[in-house]
Amino acid sequence: MTSTTMTQPLYTPHADTPRATLSGIPFGRLVRVEWVKATDTRASRWLLIAVAATTVGLMLAPIFSPSSIDQSYTSYLGFAAVALSILLPVVSILTLTSEWSQRTALATFTQEPRRMRVITAKITVSLMLGASAAVFGGLVTAAGLGVAAASGRTLDANLNPGLLVAFLLYVVLNVMTGVALGALVHNSAAAIVASFVLPIGFALLGRASQLVAEWLDYSTTFNWLLNGEWSGHTSQILVSVILWVAIPLAAGLLRTVRREID
Repeated sequence: MTSTTMTQPLYTPHADTPRATLSGIPFGRLVRVEWVKATDTRASRWLLIAVAATTVGLMLAPIFSPSSIDQSYTSYLGFAAVALSILLPVVSILTLTSEWSQRTALATFTQEPRRMRVITAKITVSLMLGASAAVFGGLVTAAGLGVAAASGRTLDANLNPGLLVAFLLYVVLNVMTGVALGALVHNSAAAIVASFVLPIGFALLGRASQLVAEWLDYSTTFNWLLNGEWSGHTSQILVSVILWVAIPLAAGLLRTVRREID
């Protein structure tokens, strides 16, 4: 007597299944989700409020100190740039470390197993935040200049499109240093501490070594960028971008792709 064993065939999607369903979560949806994560939590909201308040607060310095601070368009824009470079990188750090610090990596990477798409969405959101913050800084600067002009003081109109582009690059590069640290460290507290301690440490070392000051201290090289001082400093600026953004970001992406989920 013989018997026939029936085996259940593996599931094969029907030919008429929509391509979008088979290809995974659309990248635009990933960006929207990461934008919500970056802006719609209690910590992120307070950080963004602090960024805005710091920008407005520092803009008061040149307004109320006309005798000791250079009264020029570039000077006012510089105060906005410094304000944005203090806390905005922290927002990008939290964006990159949230999955690991909040232990949501399993849920996130189960829904979208291709980790590089998730990380790319996080980087895109960080760049969007940086660009939005630069626009906000420009508006605050314009308001500060308006108040200064209304007070009757003379302002040096030395602003040009090149310096505006340099301002945008300065803000975005500072954001990307936070992105790189977050991608590499995977721990919010450690990455935030490093984002403050490392620049201070290199700035102190730069006082004793011109090599460190001109090549390794990105606060110096990025300030050259902000002030449009490319001539004679292009190599130093590029080296700082490679050391502080490109290399740690590449290492962080590699670690993210290979890391085991606890």
